[in-house]
Amino acid sequence: MPRYTQLIASLPETVPFVGAEVHERRLGRPFRARLGANESAFGPSPRAIAAMAEAAAEAWKYGDSELHDLRAALAARHGVLPANIVGGEGIDGLLGLLVRLLVAPGTPVVTSRGTYPTFNYHVAGFGGVLHTVPYRDDRPDLDALVDAVRSTASPLVYLANPDNPMGCWHSGRMIGDFLDALPGGTLLCLDEAYADTAPPDALPAIAPDDPRVIRMRTFSKAYGLAGLRVGYAIAAPGLVQAFDRIRNHFGIGRIAQAGALAAIGDEAHLRETVARIAAGRERLAAIARENGLVPVPSATNFVTMDCGRDGEFARAVVAALAERGVFVRMPFTPPQDRAIRVSVGTDADLAVLAETLPDALAAAGT
Repeated sequence: MPRYTQLIASLPETVPFVGAEVHERRLGRPFRARLGANESAFGPSPRAIAAMAEAAAEAWKYGDSELHDLRAALAARHGVLPANIVGGEGIDGLLGLLVRLLVAPGTPVVTSRGTYPTFNYHVAGFGGVLHTVPYRDDRPDLDALVDAVRSTASPLVYLANPDNPMGCWHSGRMIGDFLDALPGGTLLCLDEAYADTAPPDALPAIAPDDPRVIRMRTFSKAYGLAGLRVGYAIAAPGLVQAFDRIRNHFGIGRIAQAGALAAIGDEAHLRETVARIAAGRERLAAIARENGLVPVPSATNFVTMDCGRDGEFARAVVAALAERGVFVRMPFTPPQDRAIRVSVGTDADLAVLAETLPDALAAAGT
């Protein structure tokens, strides 16, 4: 056997998420409605599809290691400089790099208990010590996070806004106040994966050169390009340069760069998709209410539905929906695990959910 490090040998053989395809293989059939991974069922921009098809002929070449054109386009879109942009293999990849930059064995790290678990996965992988605080009213508790940072002297605190898995959000003003309350020497990792579907007042006005924060974005949600694994972060140039010391410089391939670049240029498709997501959230909320569930207000491309009981019941609902061909997920941590989380899908997808949810709830209750 390889001589694994003591840290790696001590880690559990688990991953944050089990993919839809894994579930399908276990069930022996495809899902009728894929509503569990917060992908965009509305697909990418036609321009992105065409650009990727054209780039496929040059797939024998590595992608641009500096992401020059993509970073320039992102900088122009956000009103920053290319020096403020770092790209990576989705936000998940960037989270791993950020943790590697700041976390050594024993380093304290602060996050909310039950928020996006991939961050925790990376912290554990580098030997950091997680300090978590519970949600308050189904949202990350900003005051408790500040207190935990102060008490642990953590160099890194993670906050998803809008939040995954609950879909809730804090105002940009509250995020700004939270940042100001953090002690010096602590970096805020602000995960804004759902920024494109959030109301404008959810996004804080933070200078791109502010060294206290790194803001992470993705092409996996509203842009409909989850399969490409393209993410990026906005940060002070010094932090961006630090990523260059450890990032996989050829991690984003030529086809992925072409698709993401073309997607940025199709604002009309993005606006249309965001509108369809908003309409889908309303339909999901209605389906929840029709079945006696309580939809949590959402600024994302999913709706979390409070099942009104405990985690065991919610897990039974998820399993019953899977048996009926509907893939959904749920929060992992009590008390948020009383809910199921359902991604926005096409009209046909949501019709399948409306058809199967009553039977699934009945089966879970027996």
